[in-house]
Amino acid sequence: MTIIESSRHIEADARRVWDTISDVARWPEWLDTVDSVERLDDGPFRVGSRARVKQPGFPAAVWEVTELVDGHHFTWEAAGPGFRSIGRHVVVPAGDGADVTLGIEQTGPLAGLVTRLWGRRTRDYVEREGRCLADRVAASA
Repeated sequence: MTIIESSRHIEADARRVWDTISDVARWPEWLDTVDSVERLDDGPFRVGSRARVKQPGFPAAVWEVTELVDGHHFTWEAAGPGFRSIGRHVVVPAGDGADVTLGIEQTGPLAGLVTRLWGRRTRDYVEREGRCLADRVAASA
């Protein structure tokens, strides 16, 4: 199992941060680590929601929301041959802003190989996603 995580404080209303990070269909507008996101269902983003996500240098993957607490966090998972990726997105109000933690966990028999092949890029993407989120929220203020 491999866990890659990045945390940062964003000087913006936690609700605005949450609304931005949970609107996954709009990620390609502001997130340079995502080429496309196609929601595979209609309606609000919720447990069971699915999306096909294409990122530069990775195969497209279908992610399914497995846990969601509105305004606070969502977790989604995607399966590959011999491994599972678990993405976590947490927003916690903190003073006049929000503390955000983004992370990805790789599990399964081939998780170590996946980390050796894509670990550096994954670490870079998780860090960039936090910076891009902060920039997007600041631009929408």
